Amino acid sequence: MSVDTTVESFKGHRLAGWLDWLQMLTGLTLVCFLFAHMLFVGSVLLGAKSFDFVAAFFERTYLAQVGGPILFFLFLLHGFLGARKMPFRTKEQKLIVRHAKMMHHRDTWFWVIQAITGAILLVIASIHMWTVLSDLPITAAKGAHELETGLWLIFYLLLIIVGALHGCIGLYRIGVKWGVVTRAKRTKALKCIYYLIGVYVVVELLNLLRFYFLKV
Repeated sequence: MSVDTTVESFKGHRLAGWLDWLQMLTGLTLVCFLFAHMLFVGSVLLGAKSFDFVAAFFERTYLAQVGGPILFFLFLLHGFLGARKMPFRTKEQKLIVRHAKMMHHRDTWFWVIQAITGAILLVIASIHMWTVLSDLPITAAKGAHELETGLWLIFYLLLIIVGALHGCIGLYRIGVKWGVVTRAKRTKALKCIYYLIGVYVVVELLNLLRFYFLKV
């Protein structure tokens, strides 16, 4: 192997390492936002006025107008970084699923779930963010009116489940990859991840039901 080839290989591995770090940081940021968003939307459980107060605060402080597009950019960047390692060819996809079935390896199945949910999220979360940011101000009345259409109800149910799986499994995989979750800690870490998924789905379903039956 020539010196030039070795240097190019080193640069390639170094760039891949930086991109992995960037993918991890954008992923962590988005997971934090996912749970913060759950709590912000959860203000509707206290009534429409509470939700409108929280929404108005974000708009008065320009967190919605500025923070929203920044999060949208981070989301698209994270999707692009994740797509680097995704198998797009049918042959590659079948091979990965076959290996996962053959090895009965939980972490391999987690990767498969993340790849599938990531692809779905890239579409439906983009639609959600674009719909919200292009129709400010955010109000409880708008949310309730949206859910009068059955298709939006199905859309948000899918978004809740896919978002929970992708975000929480992503946390686990980050912990494993970067050595935070060792073999000795994996059982406990998995329990925490399953708990987080359960909490997120339950709270978001309650939020969704509150909007559905909201009288504004």
